[in-house]
Amino acid sequence: MDKLRAWWAHRQGLDGGLTGAPPAQVLAETGWARSVGGSNPYLTLFARAGSSREQADRAAAGLEVCELPSARGCTYVLPAADFALGLTVGSGAAQGEAAKAIRLGVSEKELEELAAGVLSVTGDAPLDPAALKPLLGDLVRNLGEAGKKAGVTTTLPVVLGLLQAAGEIRRVPVNGRFDQQRFGYVRWGLGGMPVDNARVELARRYLRWTGAATLANLRWFTGWTVRDAKAAVAELEPVDLGEGLLTLDADAYFAYERPAEPRYALVAGIDGITLLRRQIDTLVDGDETKGQLDLQSHAILDRGRLVGLWEYDPAEGELVWGTFEPPADADALREQVARTEAFAREQLGDVRSFSLDSPASRAPRLAAIRAMDR
Repeated sequence: MDKLRAWWAHRQGLDGGLTGAPPAQVLAETGWARSVGGSNPYLTLFARAGSSREQADRAAAGLEVCELPSARGCTYVLPAADFALGLTVGSGAAQGEAAKAIRLGVSEKELEELAAGVLSVTGDAPLDPAALKPLLGDLVRNLGEAGKKAGVTTTLPVVLGLLQAAGEIRRVPVNGRFDQQRFGYVRWGLGGMPVDNARVELARRYLRWTGAATLANLRWFTGWTVRDAKAAVAELEPVDLGEGLLTLDADAYFAYERPAEPRYALVAGIDGITLLRRQIDTLVDGDETKGQLDLQSHAILDRGRLVGLWEYDPAEGELVWGTFEPPADADALREQVARTEAFAREQLGDVRSFSLDSPASRAPRLAAIRAMDR
């Protein structure tokens, strides 16, 4: 198991192999970075390449990377080479929201007219929903109490989702940062790709990013049916390493040697190494995470093994951390802690897990980690 964990970390770029690489290259080689208004995109790039927040923001401003609705309709930060792929595999979620609106009595014609209206008023300057509504007037309809219960309060977010999925518009963070959820919309004009081709290409990327994963892992990430997942994977002819773990790099895996010395990495709780496969129990030896699908705090890894947890305390300007057992190389771990702490304090200001995370809501997690060993 130790070799497999180290292989996962290697394919995730957590062994120093991508130091200095530009953000788009990191995301292309290791996978899209989940974005929920938290710090994960920044931590993803920092842990792998040492990227500064400024480098990440500059890459986004230059459209080298972009936050888009993609797998399962969830938002990820993608490299430019994957923009069309991401929009295509995520389009089903936007169509699902449109179907809700139609069940509430909205006609397709009404949605089309609102879409035309949005395209007529958007341009190069970002407009947020509050700015769009008065420009669109009666084209936007409030769906009342029934819509509120269905999670669709007006027709505007439905149409914005459809236009995003079609590549007609894209959303831009108001302050240029990934770790918030206030956006404006600008015109774009990026097309998608055929759905069947998109499934095969996403499966190919997914197996490259993970290094080895099961069909169930792939289905969780993509939201595909068993039939669609099997069809996509069949075209790639992967090798089964045992227990259903599929890889496109069998020769490289068998030739790979786990590093003899510890290699620590501090990553977000929704980093690709945990989120892509969503099997945390495969990263630990004990029962610290038994029954958990997701981590409640951020992760400390050693060659792919989960060895501890961390959070950031902005009031103290301190990275609070603990390990499940004494570290194999305490000095090396403390060096990584200090490095990540400086990044959090000097460049991010805070390390939120998601948009609603706050120092107050984080207090119980901070207390629990302070009670852990070092």
